[in-house]
Amino acid sequence: MAEEASTPHRRDPIKASVGSVAAQKRREQAIMVGKERREALMRAKRLCRIGVSIGDNDVPIDDNMMMDGEPSLLEAQTLKAVEDLKHAVTYHGKGVMQKRVHALRELRRLLSRSEFPPVQASLEAGAMPILVQCLSFGSPDEQLLEAAWCLTNITAGKPEETKALVPALPLLVAHLGEKSALAVAEQCAWTLGNVAGEGEELRNVLLSQGALPPLARMMLSNKGSTVRTAAWALSNLIKGPDSKAATETIRIDGVLDSILRHLKKADEELVTEVAWVVVYLPALSDVATNILAKSDLLQILVDRLASSNSLQLLIPVLRSLGNLVAADSCLTNNVLFADHQTTVNAIQALVKCLRSEHRVLKKESAWALSNIAAGSVEHKKLIHSSDAVPSLIHLLSTAPFDMRKEAAYVLGNLCVVPAEGSERPALILEHLVSLVRRGILPGFVNLVRSADIEAARIGLQFMELVLRGMPNGEGPKLVEAEDGIDAMERYQFHENEHVRNMANELVDKYFGEDYGLDEQLIS
Repeated sequence: MAEEASTPHRRDPIKASVGSVAAQKRREQAIMVGKERREALMRAKRLCRIGVSIGDNDVPIDDNMMMDGEPSLLEAQTLKAVEDLKHAVTYHGKGVMQKRVHALRELRRLLSRSEFPPVQASLEAGAMPILVQCLSFGSPDEQLLEAAWCLTNITAGKPEETKALVPALPLLVAHLGEKSALAVAEQCAWTLGNVAGEGEELRNVLLSQGALPPLARMMLSNKGSTVRTAAWALSNLIKGPDSKAATETIRIDGVLDSILRHLKKADEELVTEVAWVVVYLPALSDVATNILAKSDLLQILVDRLASSNSLQLLIPVLRSLGNLVAADSCLTNNVLFADHQTTVNAIQALVKCLRSEHRVLKKESAWALSNIAAGSVEHKKLIHSSDAVPSLIHLLSTAPFDMRKEAAYVLGNLCVVPAEGSERPALILEHLVSLVRRGILPGFVNLVRSADIEAARIGLQFMELVLRGMPNGEGPKLVEAEDGIDAMERYQFHENEHVRNMANELVDKYFGEDYGLDEQLIS
């Protein structure tokens, strides 16, 4: 990662301590969303049960392929199928090719059946070296496809079963090239996607064996299934935590153009897979961020957010947009204001997601808005005057805790102007007064009361803005009315030095011995 500098976090004004770790923050979020894909969306590894095509001929599948069978019977059938395959591979008589393909097909059918395919039984019977042998160059395409299909379903199993595939990786990677039929390359890409989805160790093995360039070039294809498979496998391969793979991907000739081209297509399943590639590129690589920011990507993402109602598509598109606007502030300001209408459309699209019933969309859109709100004064004005504010205020008071924090970042950033160095951020008084009058202070006081240090810091920072900035000295009265003094005094002896000092300084400065004397003298 030597070639990539850390990016300033767009939430600097309200949360200065994050500024030095922005790039790491995005990388951690990329890893987190990778886990979400695996656990929630079941996307990291896939069993192949659908017939594919070689030329105009469909590979036959059984009508009962997906039916469960008795485990003992299935294992017995698998042992027999592996033995039949061994015999077919050593057979040199008449119809040798047909015999091998038939044996491979029988094993593939068994590995495609049941919710828990008999992978372990096939490995214990010695299937792996035979399948590797069947991948040899010069073999008929139908044999190659069936062998790769068997390996695909083996890699969809447990971690130790996936690792058993390491001897086959060089041939699988080699078949991604132009010398192999497209259907064979596609099936091999599927297998490698499962391997990459297993974890960082196997991703590194694949990268060291040169899997990335041919896999990325498969995205240049015009065949929908090929692009979908290649994009899914590529997103598994580049998802970090190292940034090198993402940087290498965006530098491959034709990849950027193919990404932009595919994102405009009507096939939402295809667009979804390509969007997941885009998620990881700016999250992990500043080089990729700079290249993407100079393209038409932002407008394409905004259009997709505005036009689609597919949750599966909206999640990666929204995350891609969020990662893009979390980049360097100067870069993002230039991108968002290259076309003013694009910025307006982006905010409107994010408001749409903010109003969604899905918590993932709400949280992701608030995160993206918080980074836009941490930018220029023009950005702050656009958000403040948009329909985002009522939704954010509602989230701050009623949403689950993690979403309340994201809403607080947006609302807090709307009230301050970025400051140089360690100086306190200057106020946008009109925004501060407007938002306090609309009742957001109690939400920030509640954050101070929470056990979450980051949330408490956000709450204290906003309370400081209120205490310092509300006209006619009414800030202290407003904070006191919401039991803000009690909330701050909870940190009088807190172990976190930064929060403790911040709270104590605010209490001493605004609620010291002289607090309330003027009112007593008047009365």
